[in-house]
Amino acid sequence: MKNIFLKTIAAAIVGISFTGCINDLDISSIDPQSSSSYDQEQLFAKCYAVLGLTGQRGGAGNGDLSDDEGESGFYRTTFNLQELPTDELMWAWQTDQDIPQITMIGWNSSSIRVQWTYTRLMYDVTLFNKYLSEVPDNEENKQKRAEVRFLRALHYWYLLDLFGKVPFKTTFDINELPVEYDGQEAYDWIDKELTEIEPQMAEVGAFCNDQYFGRADRGAAYMLHARLALNSEVYTKGAVKDYDKAISYCNQLISGPYDLSRIAKNGNSGYAQLFMADNDVNTTARQEIIFPIRQDGLHTRQYGGSLMLIAGSRSAAMPTYGMKESWTCLFARNAMISKFFEDQERIPLAEEASPDGATTEEVAALDAKYGTTIQALINLAGDDRALLYSGCANGVRKLKTDKISSFTDGLSLVKWTNMKSDNTAGQDVSWPDTDIPLFRLAEAYLTRAEAKWRKSGNLEDARADINELRSRANAAPLPIISSPMQICDEWCREFFMEGRRRSDLVRFGYFTGGDYLWDWKGGQENGVSVDPHFNVYPIPDDQVRQNGNLSQNDGY
Repeated sequence: MKNIFLKTIAAAIVGISFTGCINDLDISSIDPQSSSSYDQEQLFAKCYAVLGLTGQRGGAGNGDLSDDEGESGFYRTTFNLQELPTDELMWAWQTDQDIPQITMIGWNSSSIRVQWTYTRLMYDVTLFNKYLSEVPDNEENKQKRAEVRFLRALHYWYLLDLFGKVPFKTTFDINELPVEYDGQEAYDWIDKELTEIEPQMAEVGAFCNDQYFGRADRGAAYMLHARLALNSEVYTKGAVKDYDKAISYCNQLISGPYDLSRIAKNGNSGYAQLFMADNDVNTTARQEIIFPIRQDGLHTRQYGGSLMLIAGSRSAAMPTYGMKESWTCLFARNAMISKFFEDQERIPLAEEASPDGATTEEVAALDAKYGTTIQALINLAGDDRALLYSGCANGVRKLKTDKISSFTDGLSLVKWTNMKSDNTAGQDVSWPDTDIPLFRLAEAYLTRAEAKWRKSGNLEDARADINELRSRANAAPLPIISSPMQICDEWCREFFMEGRRRSDLVRFGYFTGGDYLWDWKGGQENGVSVDPHFNVYPIPDDQVRQNGNLSQNDGY
Protein backbone atom coordinates (compact mmCIF):
# COMPACT_ATOMS: atom_id res chain seq x y z
CA MET A 1 0.00 0.00 0.00
CA LYS A 2 1.29 3.45 -0.84
CA ASN A 3 2.05 5.47 2.25
CA ILE A 4 0.51 8.43 3.99
CA PHE A 5 3.24 10.78 2.80
CA LEU A 6 2.53 10.05 -0.86
CA LYS A 7 -1.19 10.56 -0.38
CA THR A 8 -0.47 13.91 1.27
CA ILE A 9 1.51 14.93 -1.80
CA ALA A 10 -1.42 13.93 -4.01
CA ALA A 11 -3.75 16.08 -1.92
CA ALA A 12 -1.36 19.00 -2.02
CA ILE A 13 -1.47 19.34 -5.78
CA VAL A 14 -5.07 20.45 -5.62
CA GLY A 15 -4.71 22.31 -2.33
CA ILE A 16 -2.47 25.14 -3.52
CA SER A 17 -2.88 27.36 -6.52
CA PHE A 18 0.23 28.14 -8.56
CA THR A 19 1.09 30.18 -11.59
CA GLY A 20 4.24 30.26 -13.64
CA CYS A 21 5.76 32.33 -16.40
CA ILE A 22 8.84 31.14 -18.22
CA ASN A 23 10.01 34.69 -18.92
CA ASP A 24 9.43 36.26 -15.51
CA LEU A 25 11.23 34.33 -12.80
CA ASP A 26 11.09 35.50 -9.18
CA ILE A 27 8.58 38.19 -10.10
CA SER A 28 4.89 38.29 -9.24
CA SER A 29 3.78 36.14 -12.16
CA ILE A 30 5.70 33.16 -10.79
CA ASP A 31 4.56 33.74 -7.21
CA PRO A 32 3.82 30.17 -6.04
CA GLN A 33 1.14 31.36 -3.64
CA SER A 34 -1.80 33.10 -5.24
CA SER A 35 -3.51 34.12 -2.02
CA SER A 36 -2.43 35.26 1.45
CA SER A 37 -3.77 32.10 3.10
CA TYR A 38 -2.20 28.67 2.87
CA ASP A 39 -2.11 25.30 4.57
CA GLN A 40 1.33 24.69 6.05
CA GLU A 41 1.25 20.90 5.59
CA GLN A 42 0.04 21.17 2.01
CA LEU A 43 2.76 23.70 1.24
CA PHE A 44 5.31 21.29 2.75
CA ALA A 45 3.93 18.45 0.64
CA LYS A 46 4.02 20.64 -2.47
CA CYS A 47 7.74 21.20 -1.88
CA TYR A 48 8.22 17.46 -2.36
CA ALA A 49 5.54 17.14 -5.03
CA VAL A 50 7.45 19.32 -7.50
CA LEU A 51 10.07 16.57 -7.75
CA GLY A 52 7.57 14.11 -9.21
CA LEU A 53 4.69 16.18 -10.59
CA THR A 54 4.35 18.96 -13.15
CA GLY A 55 1.20 20.75 -12.04
CA GLN A 56 -2.10 20.69 -10.18
CA ARG A 57 -4.14 18.11 -12.05
CA GLY A 58 -1.89 15.16 -12.75
CA GLY A 59 -1.06 14.17 -16.28
CA ALA A 60 -1.58 17.57 -17.86
CA GLY A 61 -3.97 20.50 -17.90
CA ASN A 62 -2.93 22.80 -15.07
CA GLY A 63 0.83 22.98 -15.08
CA ASP A 64 3.14 24.86 -12.74
CA LEU A 65 4.82 26.47 -15.75
CA SER A 66 3.27 27.97 -18.84
CA ASP A 67 5.07 25.92 -21.51
CA ASP A 68 4.56 22.28 -22.55
CA GLU A 69 3.65 20.68 -19.21
CA GLY A 70 4.93 17.25 -20.14
CA GLU A 71 8.38 18.70 -20.81
CA SER A 72 8.46 20.89 -17.70
CA GLY A 73 9.05 18.46 -14.83
CA PHE A 74 12.08 18.50 -12.55
CA TYR A 75 13.36 15.06 -13.53
CA ARG A 76 12.64 15.20 -17.25
CA THR A 77 14.25 18.60 -17.75
CA THR A 78 17.40 17.73 -15.81
CA PHE A 79 17.54 14.21 -17.30
CA ASN A 80 17.55 15.58 -20.84
CA LEU A 81 20.50 17.87 -20.20
CA GLN A 82 22.42 15.22 -18.24
CA GLU A 83 21.84 12.25 -20.56
CA LEU A 84 20.95 13.15 -24.15
CA PRO A 85 24.31 14.79 -25.07
CA THR A 86 26.36 11.90 -23.63
CA ASP A 87 27.70 8.50 -24.64
CA GLU A 88 24.75 6.65 -23.09
CA LEU A 89 21.57 7.16 -25.10
CA MET A 90 19.76 9.12 -27.80
CA TRP A 91 16.25 10.40 -28.50
CA ALA A 92 14.98 9.00 -31.80
CA TRP A 93 12.60 11.89 -32.52
CA GLN A 94 15.16 14.31 -33.91
CA THR A 95 12.37 16.53 -35.24
CA ASP A 96 11.45 17.49 -31.67
CA GLN A 97 12.34 21.06 -30.81
CA ASP A 98 16.00 21.50 -29.82
CA ILE A 99 16.65 17.73 -29.63
CA PRO A 100 19.32 17.69 -32.40
CA GLN A 101 21.21 20.53 -30.70
CA ILE A 102 21.18 18.72 -27.36
CA THR A 103 22.04 15.35 -28.95
CA MET A 104 25.02 16.73 -30.89
CA ILE A 105 26.31 19.17 -28.20
CA GLY A 106 25.50 22.19 -30.32
CA TRP A 107 23.14 24.29 -28.21
CA ASN A 108 23.26 28.06 -27.76
CA SER A 109 21.97 30.64 -25.30
CA SER A 110 18.49 30.52 -26.87
CA SER A 111 18.06 26.77 -26.36
CA ILE A 112 14.49 26.11 -25.25
CA ARG A 113 15.37 22.91 -23.38
CA VAL A 114 18.04 24.71 -21.41
CA GLN A 115 15.49 27.39 -20.63
CA TRP A 116 12.92 24.82 -19.48
CA THR A 117 15.43 23.32 -17.07
CA TYR A 118 16.54 26.69 -15.69
CA THR A 119 12.93 27.77 -15.24
CA ARG A 120 11.87 24.60 -13.45
CA LEU A 121 14.79 24.76 -11.04
CA MET A 122 14.22 28.43 -10.25
CA TYR A 123 10.45 27.95 -9.91
CA ASP A 124 11.05 25.24 -7.34
CA VAL A 125 13.58 27.39 -5.47
CA THR A 126 10.96 30.13 -5.30
CA LEU A 127 8.52 27.67 -3.77
CA PHE A 128 11.07 26.57 -1.16
CA ASN A 129 11.80 30.19 -0.30
CA LYS A 130 8.05 30.74 0.08
CA TYR A 131 7.78 27.90 2.58
CA LEU A 132 10.79 29.08 4.55
CA SER A 133 9.47 32.64 4.64
CA GLU A 134 6.03 31.59 5.88
CA VAL A 135 6.78 28.79 8.35
CA PRO A 136 8.17 30.04 11.69
CA ASP A 137 11.75 29.09 12.48
CA ASN A 138 11.17 27.37 15.80
CA GLU A 139 11.79 24.00 17.45
CA GLU A 140 8.46 22.58 16.28
CA ASN A 141 9.21 23.30 12.63
CA LYS A 142 12.97 22.73 12.72
CA GLN A 143 13.08 19.32 11.03
CA LYS A 144 10.66 20.12 8.22
CA ARG A 145 12.37 23.43 7.56
CA ALA A 146 15.66 21.53 7.33
CA GLU A 147 14.12 19.18 4.76
CA VAL A 148 12.96 22.09 2.61
CA ARG A 149 16.39 23.70 2.94
CA PHE A 150 17.83 20.40 1.71
CA LEU A 151 15.52 20.48 -1.32
CA ARG A 152 16.64 24.03 -2.03
CA ALA A 153 20.31 23.02 -1.71
CA LEU A 154 19.65 20.11 -4.08
CA HIS A 155 18.24 22.47 -6.69
CA TYR A 156 21.13 24.88 -6.25
CA TRP A 157 23.46 21.91 -6.77
CA TYR A 158 21.73 21.19 -10.11
CA LEU A 159 22.08 24.83 -11.12
CA LEU A 160 25.77 24.83 -10.14
CA ASP A 161 26.45 21.56 -11.93
CA LEU A 162 24.63 22.45 -15.14
CA PHE A 163 25.41 26.17 -15.41
CA GLY A 164 28.66 26.51 -13.46
CA LYS A 165 27.17 29.27 -11.31
CA VAL A 166 23.93 30.02 -9.50
CA PRO A 167 21.25 32.76 -9.68
CA PHE A 168 21.05 32.97 -5.91
CA LYS A 169 18.23 34.06 -3.64
CA THR A 170 17.03 32.83 -0.23
CA THR A 171 14.18 35.26 0.40
CA PHE A 172 10.66 35.39 -0.97
CA ASP A 173 10.44 38.97 -2.20
CA ILE A 174 9.04 39.75 -5.64
CA ASN A 175 11.02 43.01 -5.76
CA GLU A 176 14.38 41.34 -5.20
CA LEU A 177 16.13 39.72 -8.16
CA PRO A 178 18.60 36.86 -7.71
CA VAL A 179 22.26 37.75 -7.50
CA GLU A 180 24.97 35.74 -9.22
CA TYR A 181 27.12 33.32 -7.23
CA ASP A 182 30.12 32.04 -9.12
CA GLY A 183 31.19 28.41 -8.79
CA GLN A 184 33.32 28.96 -5.68
CA GLU A 185 30.63 31.03 -3.94
CA ALA A 186 27.89 28.55 -4.78
CA TYR A 187 30.03 25.61 -3.67
CA ASP A 188 30.82 27.28 -0.35
CA TRP A 189 27.17 28.16 0.28
CA ILE A 190 25.83 24.66 -0.46
CA ASP A 191 28.61 23.12 1.65
CA LYS A 192 27.83 25.43 4.59
CA GLU A 193 24.05 25.00 4.22
CA LEU A 194 24.24 21.21 4.26
CA THR A 195 26.61 21.25 7.25
CA GLU A 196 24.14 23.43 9.15
CA ILE A 197 20.97 21.45 8.40
CA GLU A 198 22.32 17.90 8.72
CA PRO A 199 22.02 17.77 12.55
CA GLN A 200 18.45 19.10 12.28
CA MET A 201 17.28 16.33 9.94
CA ALA A 202 16.02 12.88 10.93
CA GLU A 203 18.69 10.24 11.52
CA VAL A 204 20.31 8.46 8.58
CA GLY A 205 17.80 5.99 7.14
CA ALA A 206 14.95 7.14 9.40
CA PHE A 207 12.58 7.58 6.45
CA CYS A 208 13.41 4.32 4.68
CA ASN A 209 10.08 2.76 5.67
CA ASP A 210 6.46 2.45 4.53
CA GLN A 211 5.27 5.59 6.29
CA TYR A 212 7.87 8.17 5.29
CA PHE A 213 9.63 6.83 2.21
CA GLY A 214 10.18 9.82 -0.06
CA ARG A 215 11.16 12.33 2.59
CA ALA A 216 14.76 13.42 3.00
CA ASP A 217 16.59 12.36 6.14
CA ARG A 218 20.22 12.91 7.04
CA GLY A 219 21.29 10.18 4.61
CA ALA A 220 20.05 12.25 1.66
CA ALA A 221 21.99 15.29 2.88
CA TYR A 222 25.13 13.17 3.34
CA MET A 223 24.87 11.81 -0.20
CA LEU A 224 24.37 15.26 -1.71
CA HIS A 225 27.29 16.53 0.36
CA ALA A 226 29.49 13.70 -0.90
CA ARG A 227 28.44 14.38 -4.49
CA LEU A 228 29.21 18.08 -4.06
CA ALA A 229 32.64 17.32 -2.57
CA LEU A 230 33.56 14.83 -5.30
CA ASN A 231 32.97 17.58 -7.87
CA SER A 232 34.68 20.29 -5.79
CA GLU A 233 37.64 20.67 -8.13
CA VAL A 234 35.31 21.21 -11.10
CA TYR A 235 33.01 23.69 -9.39
CA THR A 236 35.78 25.81 -7.86
CA LYS A 237 38.13 25.62 -10.86
CA GLY A 238 40.72 23.75 -8.84
CA ALA A 239 40.64 25.97 -5.74
CA VAL A 240 39.06 23.27 -3.54
CA LYS A 241 39.71 19.52 -3.52
CA ASP A 242 37.39 18.15 -0.82
CA TYR A 243 38.06 14.46 -1.43
CA ASP A 244 38.50 13.67 2.28
CA LYS A 245 35.05 15.11 2.89
CA ALA A 246 33.55 12.97 0.13
CA ILE A 247 35.16 9.86 1.61
CA SER A 248 33.98 10.72 5.13
CA TYR A 249 30.33 11.12 4.12
CA CYS A 250 30.43 7.92 2.07
CA ASN A 251 31.90 6.03 5.03
CA GLN A 252 28.95 7.11 7.16
CA LEU A 253 26.46 5.99 4.53
CA ILE A 254 28.11 2.65 3.80
CA SER A 255 28.39 1.81 7.51
CA GLY A 256 24.80 2.93 8.14
CA PRO A 257 21.45 1.16 7.86
CA TYR A 258 21.45 0.93 4.05
CA ASP A 259 22.64 -2.02 2.00
CA LEU A 260 22.98 -2.87 -1.66
CA SER A 261 20.05 -4.65 -3.28
CA ARG A 262 21.64 -8.07 -3.71
CA ILE A 263 19.05 -10.86 -3.49
CA ALA A 264 17.42 -12.09 -6.72
CA LYS A 265 13.65 -12.62 -6.70
CA ASN A 266 11.59 -14.50 -9.26
CA GLY A 267 14.29 -14.20 -11.90
CA ASN A 268 14.90 -10.49 -11.19
CA SER A 269 18.39 -9.60 -10.02
CA GLY A 270 18.93 -7.42 -6.98
CA TYR A 271 20.07 -4.67 -9.35
CA ALA A 272 16.99 -4.94 -11.58
CA GLN A 273 14.66 -4.68 -8.59
CA LEU A 274 15.86 -1.12 -7.97
CA PHE A 275 13.98 0.01 -11.08
CA MET A 276 10.74 -1.96 -10.69
CA ALA A 277 7.24 -0.88 -9.69
CA ASP A 278 7.44 -2.13 -6.10
CA ASN A 279 10.83 -0.61 -5.26
CA ASP A 280 9.17 1.33 -2.44
CA VAL A 281 7.78 -1.72 -0.60
CA ASN A 282 10.23 -4.42 -1.68
CA THR A 283 12.71 -4.18 1.20
CA THR A 284 15.49 -5.76 -0.89
CA ALA A 285 15.40 -2.76 -3.24
CA ARG A 286 14.32 -0.12 -0.73
CA GLN A 287 17.29 -0.71 1.58
CA GLU A 288 19.58 0.74 -1.12
CA ILE A 289 17.46 3.79 -1.94
CA ILE A 290 18.60 6.81 0.08
CA PHE A 291 16.24 9.36 -1.48
CA PRO A 292 13.58 8.67 -4.13
CA ILE A 293 11.24 10.69 -6.29
CA ARG A 294 7.86 9.15 -5.58
CA GLN A 295 5.79 7.91 -8.53
CA ASP A 296 2.40 6.25 -8.26
CA GLY A 297 0.05 5.12 -11.02
CA LEU A 298 -3.01 6.33 -9.14
CA HIS A 299 -1.84 9.43 -7.28
CA THR A 300 1.11 11.04 -9.10
CA ARG A 301 0.67 11.19 -12.85
CA GLN A 302 2.93 13.15 -15.19
CA TYR A 303 4.46 12.88 -18.66
CA GLY A 304 7.97 12.82 -17.28
CA GLY A 305 9.58 10.93 -14.46
CA SER A 306 9.41 7.17 -14.69
CA LEU A 307 6.73 7.29 -17.40
CA MET A 308 9.30 8.85 -19.72
CA LEU A 309 11.92 6.32 -18.67
CA ILE A 310 9.69 3.29 -19.23
CA ALA A 311 7.46 4.29 -22.15
CA GLY A 312 10.26 6.22 -23.83
CA SER A 313 12.42 3.12 -24.08
CA ARG A 314 9.73 0.68 -25.25
CA SER A 315 7.83 -0.34 -28.35
CA ALA A 316 4.46 -2.04 -28.02
CA ALA A 317 5.50 -5.66 -28.60
CA MET A 318 8.62 -5.60 -26.47
CA PRO A 319 8.86 -8.08 -23.58
CA THR A 320 6.41 -7.40 -20.77
CA TYR A 321 7.06 -4.08 -19.05
CA GLY A 322 3.73 -3.52 -17.29
CA MET A 323 2.38 -0.64 -19.37
CA LYS A 324 0.40 0.03 -22.53
CA GLU A 325 2.29 3.27 -23.24
CA SER A 326 5.15 2.94 -25.75
CA TRP A 327 6.82 6.08 -27.07
CA THR A 328 9.68 4.43 -29.00
CA CYS A 329 12.16 7.28 -28.59
CA LEU A 330 15.04 6.39 -26.22
CA PHE A 331 17.72 3.92 -27.32
CA ALA A 332 21.33 3.07 -26.48
CA ARG A 333 24.29 4.68 -28.18
CA ASN A 334 26.94 2.32 -29.48
CA ALA A 335 29.45 3.70 -26.97
CA MET A 336 27.24 2.58 -24.09
CA ILE A 337 26.82 -0.88 -25.56
CA SER A 338 30.61 -1.15 -25.63
CA LYS A 339 30.73 -0.75 -21.84
CA PHE A 340 29.18 -4.20 -21.55
CA PHE A 341 30.37 -5.84 -24.79
CA GLU A 342 33.99 -5.34 -25.74
CA ASP A 343 33.47 -7.59 -28.78
CA GLN A 344 30.18 -6.41 -30.27
CA GLU A 345 30.29 -9.03 -33.02
CA ARG A 346 29.20 -11.53 -30.36
CA ILE A 347 25.92 -9.69 -29.70
CA PRO A 348 22.98 -11.62 -31.18
CA LEU A 349 20.58 -9.57 -33.33
CA ALA A 350 17.17 -10.57 -34.63
CA GLU A 351 17.22 -11.56 -38.28
CA GLU A 352 13.74 -10.25 -39.03
CA ALA A 353 11.20 -7.96 -37.42
CA SER A 354 8.24 -9.38 -35.54
CA PRO A 355 5.07 -9.64 -37.69
CA ASP A 356 2.63 -6.75 -37.47
CA GLY A 357 0.31 -7.24 -34.54
CA ALA A 358 2.49 -9.87 -32.89
CA THR A 359 1.73 -10.46 -29.22
CA THR A 360 4.40 -10.28 -26.56
CA GLU A 361 4.19 -14.08 -26.30
CA GLU A 362 4.87 -14.46 -30.01
CA VAL A 363 7.75 -12.01 -29.80
CA ALA A 364 9.17 -13.91 -26.82
CA ALA A 365 9.14 -17.12 -28.88
CA LEU A 366 11.00 -15.42 -31.75
CA ASP A 367 13.51 -13.92 -29.33
CA ALA A 368 14.15 -17.35 -27.87
CA LYS A 369 14.71 -18.66 -31.38
CA TYR A 370 17.24 -15.93 -32.22
CA GLY A 371 18.86 -15.95 -28.77
CA THR A 372 17.97 -12.27 -28.33
CA THR A 373 16.17 -12.35 -25.01
CA ILE A 374 17.09 -9.84 -22.30
CA GLN A 375 18.51 -12.65 -20.19
CA ALA A 376 20.63 -13.86 -23.12
CA LEU A 377 22.37 -10.47 -23.30
CA ILE A 378 22.85 -10.37 -19.51
CA ASN A 379 24.44 -13.80 -19.67
CA LEU A 380 26.65 -12.84 -22.59
CA ALA A 381 27.79 -9.64 -20.85
CA GLY A 382 28.36 -11.45 -17.59
CA ASP A 383 26.82 -8.49 -15.78
CA ASP A 384 23.31 -8.13 -14.32
CA ARG A 385 23.38 -4.45 -15.22
CA ALA A 386 23.41 -5.13 -18.98
CA LEU A 387 19.66 -4.47 -19.23
CA LEU A 388 19.51 -4.20 -23.02
CA TYR A 389 17.35 -5.77 -25.70
CA SER A 390 18.42 -6.81 -29.21
CA GLY A 391 15.29 -8.73 -30.21
CA CYS A 392 12.73 -8.49 -32.99
CA ALA A 393 9.90 -6.51 -31.36
CA ASN A 394 8.64 -3.87 -33.82
CA GLY A 395 11.79 -3.99 -35.94
CA VAL A 396 15.36 -5.19 -36.30
CA ARG A 397 17.78 -3.30 -34.08
CA LYS A 398 21.21 -1.97 -35.00
CA LEU A 399 24.34 -1.71 -32.91
CA LYS A 400 25.30 1.60 -34.50
CA THR A 401 23.56 4.00 -36.87
CA ASP A 402 24.75 6.35 -39.62
CA LYS A 403 21.53 8.37 -39.33
CA ILE A 404 19.44 9.06 -36.22
CA SER A 405 15.91 8.48 -37.42
CA SER A 406 14.38 5.43 -35.73
CA PHE A 407 13.87 3.74 -32.38
CA THR A 408 15.67 0.68 -33.76
CA ASP A 409 18.86 2.63 -34.58
CA GLY A 410 20.36 1.14 -31.42
CA LEU A 411 19.69 -1.55 -28.84
CA SER A 412 16.70 -0.96 -26.60
CA LEU A 413 17.07 -0.01 -22.94
CA VAL A 414 15.05 -2.16 -20.54
CA LYS A 415 16.40 -0.93 -17.21
CA TRP A 416 13.18 0.73 -16.05
CA THR A 417 9.90 -1.19 -15.87
CA ASN A 418 6.41 -1.04 -14.37
CA MET A 419 6.59 -4.72 -13.45
CA LYS A 420 6.94 -5.73 -9.81
CA SER A 421 9.44 -8.18 -8.41
CA ASP A 422 6.72 -10.87 -8.35
CA ASN A 423 6.41 -10.38 -12.14
CA THR A 424 2.98 -8.76 -12.03
CA ALA A 425 2.24 -5.27 -13.36
CA GLY A 426 1.85 -2.10 -11.32
CA GLN A 427 -1.50 -0.61 -10.32
CA ASP A 428 -2.20 1.14 -13.64
CA VAL A 429 -0.96 0.19 -17.09
CA SER A 430 -1.08 3.84 -18.24
CA TRP A 431 0.90 5.39 -15.37
CA PRO A 432 3.84 3.74 -13.58
CA ASP A 433 4.40 3.05 -9.90
CA THR A 434 8.19 2.94 -10.26
CA ASP A 435 9.90 5.38 -7.93
CA ILE A 436 13.09 7.06 -9.17
CA PRO A 437 16.08 6.46 -6.86
CA LEU A 438 17.62 9.93 -7.02
CA PHE A 439 20.26 8.85 -4.49
CA ARG A 440 21.16 5.23 -3.78
CA LEU A 441 23.94 3.53 -1.85
CA ALA A 442 25.84 2.42 -4.95
CA GLU A 443 26.72 6.08 -5.49
CA ALA A 444 28.48 6.14 -2.13
CA TYR A 445 30.65 3.18 -3.17
CA LEU A 446 31.65 4.74 -6.49
CA THR A 447 32.09 8.19 -4.97
CA ARG A 448 34.40 6.77 -2.31
CA ALA A 449 36.31 4.76 -4.91
CA GLU A 450 36.91 7.79 -7.13
CA ALA A 451 37.66 10.14 -4.23
CA LYS A 452 40.30 7.74 -2.89
CA TRP A 453 42.03 7.71 -6.27
CA ARG A 454 41.82 11.48 -6.70
CA LYS A 455 43.22 12.00 -3.19
CA SER A 456 46.13 9.57 -3.50
CA GLY A 457 46.76 9.51 -7.23
CA ASN A 458 46.78 5.70 -7.05
CA LEU A 459 44.14 4.16 -9.33
CA GLU A 460 44.30 0.89 -7.39
CA ASP A 461 42.76 2.63 -4.37
CA ALA A 462 39.43 2.64 -6.27
CA ARG A 463 39.34 -1.07 -6.98
CA ALA A 464 37.82 -2.53 -3.79
CA ASP A 465 34.66 -0.40 -3.86
CA ILE A 466 34.20 -0.87 -7.60
CA ASN A 467 34.49 -4.62 -7.20
CA GLU A 468 31.87 -4.55 -4.45
CA LEU A 469 29.38 -3.25 -7.01
CA ARG A 470 30.58 -5.66 -9.66
CA SER A 471 30.10 -8.53 -7.21
CA ARG A 472 26.51 -7.43 -6.60
CA ALA A 473 26.00 -7.47 -10.38
CA ASN A 474 27.55 -10.95 -10.69
CA ALA A 475 30.28 -9.43 -12.87
CA ALA A 476 33.90 -10.55 -12.73
CA PRO A 477 36.08 -8.39 -10.45
CA LEU A 478 38.54 -5.99 -12.04
CA PRO A 479 42.00 -7.50 -11.47
CA ILE A 480 43.67 -4.14 -11.94
CA ILE A 481 42.77 -0.52 -12.65
CA SER A 482 45.29 1.09 -14.96
CA SER A 483 43.30 4.00 -16.43
CA PRO A 484 40.82 6.62 -15.15
CA MET A 485 38.57 5.54 -18.03
CA GLN A 486 37.92 2.27 -16.18
CA ILE A 487 36.44 4.20 -13.27
CA CYS A 488 34.42 6.43 -15.59
CA ASP A 489 33.12 3.36 -17.42
CA GLU A 490 31.99 1.83 -14.15
CA TRP A 491 29.90 4.94 -13.43
CA CYS A 492 28.19 4.29 -16.77
CA ARG A 493 27.59 0.57 -16.16
CA GLU A 494 26.11 1.20 -12.73
CA PHE A 495 24.16 4.41 -13.39
CA PHE A 496 23.28 4.58 -17.08
CA MET A 497 19.91 6.19 -17.71
CA GLU A 498 19.75 7.68 -14.19
CA GLY A 499 20.22 11.33 -15.09
CA ARG A 500 23.85 11.96 -14.16
CA ARG A 501 26.21 10.92 -17.00
CA ARG A 502 27.19 14.41 -18.19
CA SER A 503 28.41 15.35 -14.70
CA ASP A 504 30.68 12.31 -14.57
CA LEU A 505 32.12 12.92 -18.05
CA VAL A 506 32.83 16.58 -17.20
CA ARG A 507 34.61 15.58 -14.00
CA PHE A 508 36.88 13.17 -15.89
CA GLY A 509 37.56 15.72 -18.65
CA TYR A 510 35.86 13.57 -21.29
CA PHE A 511 32.65 15.48 -22.08
CA THR A 512 34.30 18.05 -24.34
CA GLY A 513 37.61 17.97 -26.20
CA GLY A 514 38.81 14.97 -28.16
CA ASP A 515 40.30 12.61 -25.57
CA TYR A 516 37.14 10.50 -25.63
CA LEU A 517 34.90 10.31 -28.69
CA TRP A 518 31.58 8.52 -29.05
CA ASP A 519 29.01 8.15 -31.79
CA TRP A 520 27.45 11.49 -32.76
CA LYS A 521 29.49 13.55 -30.31
CA GLY A 522 29.76 16.96 -31.95
CA GLY A 523 27.29 15.95 -34.69
CA GLN A 524 29.53 13.44 -36.51
CA GLU A 525 28.79 9.74 -36.83
CA ASN A 526 32.08 8.68 -35.21
CA GLY A 527 32.38 11.72 -32.96
CA VAL A 528 34.58 14.81 -33.06
CA SER A 529 36.21 17.08 -30.51
CA VAL A 530 33.88 19.61 -28.86
CA ASP A 531 34.81 23.08 -27.58
CA PRO A 532 35.30 23.26 -23.77
CA HIS A 533 32.70 26.00 -23.32
CA PHE A 534 30.06 23.27 -23.65
CA ASN A 535 31.10 21.90 -20.24
CA VAL A 536 28.45 24.22 -18.82
CA TYR A 537 25.13 25.33 -20.27
CA PRO A 538 24.37 28.97 -21.08
CA ILE A 539 22.24 31.16 -18.84
CA PRO A 540 19.06 31.69 -20.91
CA ASP A 541 19.33 34.93 -22.88
CA ASP A 542 16.09 36.35 -21.55
CA GLN A 543 17.28 35.97 -17.94
CA VAL A 544 20.50 37.85 -18.67
CA ARG A 545 18.51 40.63 -20.34
CA GLN A 546 15.96 40.91 -17.52
CA ASN A 547 18.33 40.67 -14.60
CA GLY A 548 21.39 42.92 -14.60
CA ASN A 549 22.88 40.84 -11.76
CA LEU A 550 23.48 37.91 -14.13
CA SER A 551 26.20 37.43 -16.74
CA GLN A 552 26.50 34.96 -19.59
CA ASN A 553 28.89 32.01 -19.50
CA ASP A 554 31.98 32.26 -21.69
CA GLY A 555 31.54 31.09 -25.27
CA TYR A 556 27.82 31.89 -25.54
